[in-house]
Amino acid sequence: MIALSIAVAAATRILLVALFLPFSALDKICNFGGARAQAGELVGARAAPPVVLAGLFVEIVMSLGVLTGVADRAAAAVLALYCCLTALGWKQFWRPGDFFKPDGVARGLFWDFWKNLALAGGFLLITFGTSAESVKLFFDAPMSSTHPYRASSEP
Repeated sequence: MIALSIAVAAATRILLVALFLPFSALDKICNFGGARAQAGELVGARAAPPVVLAGLFVEIVMSLGVLTGVADRAAAAVLALYCCLTALGWKQFWRPGDFFKPDGVARGLFWDFWKNLALAGGFLLITFGTSAESVKLFFDAPMSSTHPYRASSEP
């Protein structure tokens, strides 16, 4: 039963970060020019390379924190913020003006926007847990680990 518990904990975290590590990070590395151009539309050409590199850092380092359990609560908080910022910056469904058209661009952006926010919610569960006590524990020690692969209930 302990092995199953550890496997479920690992699978849950893998599913949460799978979008970023390896897919989105690898896409940014292999298609840096495209990522820079996309970022440039939002922040300008001069700021685009540092923004893409910051995104790469967040996607790789914070995902590894969530997977390994090293400062996983803080890493998950950063990833939640990242998901919210990318939703607001790159999934602006209100801009195209074609939301009510069946093949409108806004409809796809709408669902991507909410998927980003839902993913942020999953990361916030790692950050804060599911109780008021676990929220307090995060604020008492934000760089602490949830010890995701410890199978006992002992501290």
